[in-house]
Amino acid sequence: MSQETASWLNTMTLIGFTDRRGRAWHYRAERQGGEPNHYPGAIPVEDVRRRLFAWTVLEGDVSSTAMLLCNDGVGTLTVSDPDRKAMLRPPGGLGDEDPGAILGIFKSGYTPHDYGQWLLEQVAEILDDELAIGSAGLLRGGALAWVSIEVPETITTPEGVAFRPHLLATTSFDGSIATTYGRKVQLVVCDNTHAVAMRESGQQIKVRHSRHSRLKLADARQALALVHTIADDFAAEVAQLTSVAVSDGDWARFLDELAPLPFEEGRARTLAQAKREALQRLWDHDTRVAPWRGTAFGAMQAVNTFAHHEASVRGMARSERNMLRAVTGEVDALDRRTVEAILAIAA
Repeated sequence: MSQETASWLNTMTLIGFTDRRGRAWHYRAERQGGEPNHYPGAIPVEDVRRRLFAWTVLEGDVSSTAMLLCNDGVGTLTVSDPDRKAMLRPPGGLGDEDPGAILGIFKSGYTPHDYGQWLLEQVAEILDDELAIGSAGLLRGGALAWVSIEVPETITTPEGVAFRPHLLATTSFDGSIATTYGRKVQLVVCDNTHAVAMRESGQQIKVRHSRHSRLKLADARQALALVHTIADDFAAEVAQLTSVAVSDGDWARFLDELAPLPFEEGRARTLAQAKREALQRLWDHDTRVAPWRGTAFGAMQAVNTFAHHEASVRGMARSERNMLRAVTGEVDALDRRTVEAILAIAA
């Protein structure tokens, strides 16, 4: 992890409830400046506003200037596009030395969703006595943000799966995601993010960045219901998936489907073999997976843990990649594909 990445993760992300889940793996006290980014309990709403969302995105014109060679020498040509606009992070938005940045370019009908309004004021309408902010942060130079709403206590199923339900509120200024309020769980044993993989509907609420966009009170109440119902739904899924036996033969067939070995020697075969060996090690010995070895839940946990902690990461820190996968829904799709594949083999 580069020093720049370490500084970002220790200043532009806030981690709450560390008394219950421990420190984030990227914790570096010397990189946090004058104020720690870890909170033993809930993160105060005003701390999120002050430390992360104190700036407001600006809208700018889109134009481009090119040099031209002509009979009179060298000139310039500037062309503007009246049908497009840029989302700008203002100078000083992320600190005194921040020069500002272009976060995204959109058609003129795009309406930015201010982080303070959509991730704090709207979330404040969702919070109740049993919910609080558990994490918040900025990614991609401030172009993407999230706030996680959690229950304070960890829940443990009869099968020994300890997890923390939360509502993940996210939005962006680079067009990567709509404003989304989605339900997730975080497994304590491995810090992995999961959804309810066996349910495709009822997982999230999305609001597009249009001039007519707004979160209605009914939507806020639905979002509140999402976080309160996910605990029961995920616990029921754990019970169902742990009841599905996965034999050694089933697991071997699953590996053949997930990481088939090319016949010819070469890089592709080497990578596939390494992935298979890593998954087998997780399945047989790793405490994040092995307690549920021989079940469909164990298979899902093996693939999810491999993706979170062992798969190659390029161009960013692993924790940033994992958060991006959570907010964009990639991890949900991975869990769903895994469950569908293992149930088709083991059923």
